[in-house]
Amino acid sequence: MILPSKHLTQSRSLIGVGAEILVLLDSPQTVSALWNNFSEKHQSTIRTGTVSASFDWFILTLDLLHTMKALEFKKGRIRRKSK
Repeated sequence: MILPSKHLTQSRSLIGVGAEILVLLDSPQTVSALWNNFSEKHQSTIRTGTVSASFDWFILTLDLLHTMKALEFKKGRIRRKSK
């Protein structure tokens, strides 16, 4: 679930989805805006029925990134944690 495996591709693992989310976080965003940007990026896979990550998977990934201290939530916006 967290890492890719024989039955879970990198694009579906939480680490893989987390990497995509971190790339999208070039500036602080609300959860809704971040989800919209993420789902727009994957629009072609949504049409074919091979969604790389549902909203639930997206939220689980945000939880993982927050637990890993890669994200922080301030003033209603998510941003990459500064070093």
